[in-house]
Amino acid sequence: MNKKYTKNYGKVLITGGAGYLGSVLAETLLDNGYCVTVFDNLMYKQTSLLHLCNNTNFNLVKGDVTNKKELLPYIINNDIIIPLAAIVGAPACDANPDLATAVNFTQIQFIVDNLSRHQKLIMPNTNSQYGSSENIITEESPFNPLSHYAVTKCKAEEYIMGWGNGICLRLATVFGSSPRMRTDLLVNDFVYKTITEGCLVLFQSKFKRNYIHVRDIAETFMFCIKNYNKLNGEVFNVGLSNANLNKMELANKIKLSFPKLVIIENEFSSDKDNRNYIVSNDKLEGYGWRPKYSIDNGISELISAYKMVITDNNKRYTNL
Repeated sequence: MNKKYTKNYGKVLITGGAGYLGSVLAETLLDNGYCVTVFDNLMYKQTSLLHLCNNTNFNLVKGDVTNKKELLPYIINNDIIIPLAAIVGAPACDANPDLATAVNFTQIQFIVDNLSRHQKLIMPNTNSQYGSSENIITEESPFNPLSHYAVTKCKAEEYIMGWGNGICLRLATVFGSSPRMRTDLLVNDFVYKTITEGCLVLFQSKFKRNYIHVRDIAETFMFCIKNYNKLNGEVFNVGLSNANLNKMELANKIKLSFPKLVIIENEFSSDKDNRNYIVSNDKLEGYGWRPKYSIDNGISELISAYKMVITDNNKRYTNL
């Protein structure tokens, strides 16, 4: 049943809202009574929002965030701005660094420059900003970007915090199923390769990362909207505090569901992604935030999801 739009909830603009996270977030916002406009160029020809088109509170605008004239009216006419549009990941950004800068940083500059103080801005950022560290990472830890992708996200966050009105979420490595599925994220990738190849080759197997389920991220945006006045002007790490896992630990979790999985450590080559850190999520947890989905939940979910999405051509489900 469609929910009627209520002024007490407000209007939300999601740029890039047809993507992996956006297609989950848009539905979550609609289910909570918000009016949602998704502004997306549908560059992957995805149909991830088809199931929302019967909702009268949903509006899809096919547009490019680098077209400022096209984007401006939607910035001005919404109460809450969530800029998900991004060139995501080091390989995609390295393939087209000018586009990555335009989308990941210049878009954010333009949004901030055209917001009023009564509007709310919630920005998704990334643990990639931290690069690699031997110390436990908190929000006070210095940036150490190892890729152009991470550099653009650092610059975007600094611009928002300099403006002084907004919340920035430094997201852990995301996992889980979505209407716009991605198989190029680490947990999703490992489960996919386990099912299709029966073998995982690990580079830098002791390098650690933090993880978070895509639906927990959507709920984190809801948490920020509802607690905006408390959280405004702050940055937060968002991840599972019990899931700072290295690649071997992750592979062994998957092996519990696939006992015949072959795990090979490649000690002679390195991963292009050299991130290595342990992240603390204590700051956001101190406000009462809690995730719902574990890594084990995600692995079980992905096993089911891949029965539907595994094809001979996997490019449809990556950002590469």
